[in-house]
This record gives sequence, C-alpha cells and structure tokens, in this order.
Amino acid sequence: MKRFNVTGLCVPHKHYMADMSAKISKIKSLVDSESYFTINLARQHGKTTALYLLEMELLDTYIPVSISFEGLGEESFESSEKFCPAFLNQITKALRFTEADEEYISQWAGDAVRGFDSLSDHITKMCKGRKIVLMIDEVDRTSNNRVFLHFIGMLRNKFLQREAGKDHTFHSVILAGVHDIRNIKLKMINEGTYAQAASEGGIYNSPWNIAVKFEVDMSFNPAEISAMLGEYENDHNTGMDIRAMSEGIHRYTGGYPFLVSRVCQCIDAELGGDWTAGGLQDAVNAIVHEQNLLFDDLSKNLENNRDLYDFLYDLLIVGEKRPFNINLPVMRLGSMFGYVKKGNGNTPSVGQGYAAISNKIFEMWMGNYFISKDANAGKMEYSVCSVTIQDIVKGDRFDMELCLRKFAEHYNEIYAEKDADFLERHGRLLFLSFLRPLINGRGFYHIESQFTDLRRMDIIVDFGPEQHIVELKIWHGQAHKQKAYGQLLDYMATKNAKTAYLLTFDFRKGPNKRMQAEWVEIEGRRIFDVVV
Repeated sequence: MKRFNVTGLCVPHKHYMADMSAKISKIKSLVDSESYFTINLARQHGKTTALYLLEMELLDTYIPVSISFEGLGEESFESSEKFCPAFLNQITKALRFTEADEEYISQWAGDAVRGFDSLSDHITKMCKGRKIVLMIDEVDRTSNNRVFLHFIGMLRNKFLQREAGKDHTFHSVILAGVHDIRNIKLKMINEGTYAQAASEGGIYNSPWNIAVKFEVDMSFNPAEISAMLGEYENDHNTGMDIRAMSEGIHRYTGGYPFLVSRVCQCIDAELGGDWTAGGLQDAVNAIVHEQNLLFDDLSKNLENNRDLYDFLYDLLIVGEKRPFNINLPVMRLGSMFGYVKKGNGNTPSVGQGYAAISNKIFEMWMGNYFISKDANAGKMEYSVCSVTIQDIVKGDRFDMELCLRKFAEHYNEIYAEKDADFLERHGRLLFLSFLRPLINGRGFYHIESQFTDLRRMDIIVDFGPEQHIVELKIWHGQAHKQKAYGQLLDYMATKNAKTAYLLTFDFRKGPNKRMQAEWVEIEGRRIFDVVV
C-alpha cells in the first residue's frame, strides 16, 4: 500500500505524489536544447525527486548520469588530484544503472586522470558521439573551496568550445542545490572561505554564466495536489471533497512540497483520515507546533542571518511593506530559502510587486517564533492577567469579544504610558502575544497584511468550527474610522462573514483619546469596535 512520504526521495510506485509530469516535461525541454542550467530550490522543495523523475524520463533518449556531491567526502575537495578520481568513480557507479554497456562504463574509470586538464581530455573522449546528461545534486554542499570553482570553470570552458565546434562534452549539465551557483564566488568570499586572486577580476565574474534561466515553478498547484488526493481516494474511499481539500491544502502551504506531503501524512496517519476542513485545520495546527527538519533549518537561518531576521520580523510583525526586488541581498536570501515571494496581486493580502511570506504555515510558525523570542529577550512586559483560557474558551467556542475586552484592560494597565514610537512598532505584537496562549493547542491564527492600506492588518483566527476576523488599525482620525468600517465590510463579504472585530490603536496622549468597546451594526453585519 502506498503512503505519503516526507523524507528523502519520493518514488511513484511507493508513495502518493503530486502530479509533476508538466514540470518534468518543461525541464526535459531544456535538456533537449542542450542547455546547462541550475535548479536552485529551498530545502525539502523536491529537488532530489525532480532529478529522479527526470532521469527516468531521459533513459529512452539519453544516458543520464545522476550523482550527488553529498556522496563525496570533504577530502575529495582538497585538491584536483583527489577530486577528479572521486568524480569519475561517482560517474562509473551511476552508469551501472543505465543502458550503457560494461566496456564503456569501465572506460570511464580513467585511472590516469589526476587533474583538470586530463579530466577535460577524458570527458572529450567519453562524450564523443554520445548524449550524456550530467545531473549533480547537493552541488553546494561542499562548495567552500577553490577546487569546486575550477571544476565548474572547466565545464564552462568545454561548453563554450563545444558551441564553437572544437570540443565534445556533456550534452546537458544540471546543477541542483539551494544556493545559486552563478553567484557562488561572491557567497564564498562573504563567508571568508575564498580568497580572491589579483588576476581573477571582479568578484561578480561567474564561473557558471553559461547557465540558462530556470523558470519552472516547482511548487504544487491545486490541480497537481488534486491528482495525488484522487489516487489516495481511489485506494481508501474516504468520501473526501477532493477539490476543496486540494484548494485548502494549497491555501495553507502555498504548494511547498514538504508541507503539502506533511499535511496529507498528518491527516492520514495521525488524525484517523479526517479529510474535512476541521481535519485540515487540526493538521496545520499540529504541524506549526511540531519540530521537524524544515523548521530547524528555518530557525538556524534566522539566527545566522540578522538582516533576514529583521526583514521578516518587520514584514510579518511590524507590518512594513517592501517592494520586492530580487537584487537586494536580503530579499534574494529570503527567496532562495523559500521564505518570501513576490506578490502577484491575486489576493488583497499579497500586493502585486510587494514582498510577502511564502505561505500561511510559515507565517504562523514565524509569528510564534518572533513572539517567543521577544518574550524571552524581555522586550515585552507582562503582568498577571485577569483572563484565563477557561474564561475565553467554552467547548469549541472562542469568545473573541471577551478576549478583546480583556486585552483592552491589559493594554491600558501596562502599555498606555509607553511612548508612541514603541507602541506603533509593537502594538500588533502586543495583541498577538496576548492572543497566542489563549488559542495555543486548540486553534491558530494567520496574518493577512493589507497592501491597499499599509497601516492595516487582518488577523484570521481559526478555532474549532469558527473563524474570527480581527482587523488591526492605527487611529488616524474619525474620517479614517469610517473608511475602516467600509474596508472591513468588504473583507467580511469576501469571507461571507456576518461578524468581525476591529481593534484600533490610538497612540495619542491627553483628553482627546477615548477608549471604546462596543458593537456597531452596518448593512446587516456586526462589528465589535475596540479602541485602546
């Protein structure tokens, strides 16, 4: 029986998999055109599986040679004399799983090859008259030395000579990893692992500038997820609404391959096959609070890159809006790790051309992480609050009105006298810090910052069968207040909601400031309006 898989390679006859046929076909077209290219994807984004499926697709026409630098020890990169035999040994092993004959395979061993000049000559001899496709996975695992740069520089030179009709070399070369190999020299210089020689020219001179642009979106869309669920449904007959579940999974995961499979695995193996909207929410809640390799990597990257930490914090917690520019180092880094994307304008929360968190699960995890970090660092002040979970939660119902009333009391007691700059930067965080322990383990929230209004943020709280819309705004006068009602009513209409909540932070001091907590009814919809 097949199962959902979240570790290592996914194999079609063993695992339920999203339909990747269209993606593999697009990648194969690059191979057909003799292109050299890189597949740069975040961790657990399906690189290894994509290379495997591509290898299977190429077998009828080409001789695919699929290796991984993860299989080479660090000692293999100490010198060209050590690297070249290790590289050829990897090729020889890979060829044994192709249709190549034994005599040809044994010739690849190249016992006399001890440097890049002799390796280049050997590749010329072995590739003449044959369509060899070289695929190297985890190519950036050991890219912290000069030997690696010389290797890809050799591949580049042979490619250029082939195009001029003066050499034979690999038909196509695919380098797969997280980091962009075209900028690997700059990365190594910044990390202090590469010293630039005076004769090398500028640090932006890439040893891999022959690579064509890889534009295949490797995230799963709802149709591709639906194909996987359809196969599962044929085996299990659960009666699930395949289209609704596919769209729901995509809504939370953004199509991130690991997260898609992990949600499905959780529902199937840990939640008794509860393929309902409630089961999906339970799976998302469980995943956001678990420890896994993806979140371990996320935590490590945040802690090791202060600029990235501050950028994501400002984007998610402070609500700052940044035009997406891949040429800015921090955005390139966030995009490379799969944490941020360019908004396409299809939804109000992802403004066209602005940077946005890649998916809702990342939003929830980062929100919890940033709140915990600030609390542990003593940035937020806490006191004993008069509200308890038992007050707010009654069965499957979360009393959002009482939650906001208690937050207003809590805020006025502790923070009212803080300076305006502190409150404007941390107001949203104060509410999220108050909310999180009340829903923790039973529900979850995600943030939808509104790009049409840069000082507006919607918090969507899912708790049991209920969904609460809480809009956070900063006070800018009564005229803006009426506009806020209109914006919230429009948003409620998109969610088909009859009730919502408006929390406004008024950072003014003195007699003009008025606290407020009351229900208002507009156009047949109810809004609980709180001003602190």
